[in-house]
Amino acid sequence: EVRLEESGGGLVQAGGSLRLSCVASGFTFDDYTINWFRQAPGKDREGVACISNSDGETYYRESAKGRFTVSKDNAKNTVYLQMNGLKPEDTAVYYCAAPGPITRRQCLSRTGSLRPYYGMDYWGKGALVTVSS
Repeated sequence: EVRLEESGGGLVQAGGSLRLSCVASGFTFDDYTINWFRQAPGKDREGVACISNSDGETYYRESAKGRFTVSKDNAKNTVYLQMNGLKPEDTAVYYCAAPGPITRRQCLSRTGSLRPYYGMDYWGKGALVTVSS
């Protein structure tokens, strides 16, 4: 059974930092991408970052570049999302997700953008991040 579990959410002031963790089990961790999504109230779920566990390549949405860093620890089957310089607009529930076997190694869609939420097969329950102004 594939399981993804996030931790590390919380309340932080604008300009502060948080690190989210995603522990994965039930599949060959080294062979999959792990994706971070977020969903703010009343908004669609959007891709934030992705890391390829096979080659370590990372990808980010434009608003996350320079502030967020995604990394992995293969020995712990864990992916991290370090978020610095947080802004109130970063407030959302953050999810880690993994695609199915066919697209398991692909962070990007054919258009070169992060894969959308409907391209994921496995999801964690989410971690709430609240950034106060």
